[in-house]
Amino acid sequence: MYVLGLAGYSGSGKTTLLEKLIPLLRAQGLRVAVIKHTHHDVDWDQPGKDSWRHRQAGASQVILAAGKRRMLVEEQEASNELPLAAQLAWLGPCDLVLVEGYKHEAIPKLEVVNSQLNAPALYPEDARVLALVADVLLPCPLPCFQRDAPDRIVHFILSQLDSSYAEL
Repeated sequence: MYVLGLAGYSGSGKTTLLEKLIPLLRAQGLRVAVIKHTHHDVDWDQPGKDSWRHRQAGASQVILAAGKRRMLVEEQEASNELPLAAQLAWLGPCDLVLVEGYKHEAIPKLEVVNSQLNAPALYPEDARVLALVADVLLPCPLPCFQRDAPDRIVHFILSQLDSSYAEL
């Protein structure tokens, strides 16, 4: 599987970009997975439901299995700040894993930029940034794509996939 990060500051448009890229990548025949990292404590389960009640009773893992979907909720005794590699190990077979967050992880990534945030660029300090995706074209030594050109971004991602498989 090829792992590609989408890195940028909060509000840069990473999630919106993923929503545009995933269907285009799927249309190319790729099996796509996403890992989203957050620093917030979230709960996907619903209070009062059986699976929630099982966790409240002390189950460390609960799988909610439905006809076309499965959800694993796992309670961690300590922080869930496991490295990305540990999270990747949970995934089933896929061609491409898009990682939102893990900004400082040692993986190839696209830097997503919202010029109105006036945030410092990641690429000068991170050689793993392959290209920028921004609301406006920015002068930089890397390829730069406009956020509203998902077809061009997908073409770039596919070229990265092709070159990574050529190296094997």
